[in-house]
Amino acid sequence: MIKSKAPKRPTRDEFVLEEIGNQLTEAYQEGSEILLTVWGWDEPVRGQIDQMDSRTGKVHIKKDGVITKVPFMDIMEINYPRD
Repeated sequence: MIKSKAPKRPTRDEFVLEEIGNQLTEAYQEGSEILLTVWGWDEPVRGQIDQMDSRTGKVHIKKDGVITKVPFMDIMEINYPRD
């Protein structure tokens, strides 16, 4: 059996993960539009948080009626669009 040499997701300590969680919660409560940098994705994800599913560990981002489900552990950075 051959293992693929796909790059592993960078590890982050619990403080970084907690800060990302806090930023997501704040953006969700305020209904803010956010820009997520996601590990392994070519394009950033932009929109408002529609739902945070603790069962699947995914954050549902809604933009123009389309929902994109992003795994929490793959979120590398959260920004607020400036336009």
